Amino acid sequence: MNQFAEDNRLIISFNFLGVVASYVLLSISLYMSPEVPLSTKGFWGIAVLMLTLSLVNFVKYRFDARLSNDRIQRIEDARNERLLEEYVTTDKSS
Repeated sequence: MNQFAEDNRLIISFNFLGVVASYVLLSISLYMSPEVPLSTKGFWGIAVLMLTLSLVNFVKYRFDARLSNDRIQRIEDARNERLLEEYVTTDKSS
């Protein structure tokens, strides 16, 4: 379990650095482009931030749905195990 947590932390850190690098490069690109008016640069910047926000929310909701399905599956497995255990113990006692 510890190895999984370290791998997960490494992947999250790598993705975070990639997002930061893309924001920096986009900012430099918008700053250095002389033909694009300031209003268009602002619109592009806001569009990228909104896209990032929607992607983060999308991933969060997908992750929450997966956790919910896993929790439901564990509850069903525990219930089935309990039913099987009750069946086996009542069968032997008869």
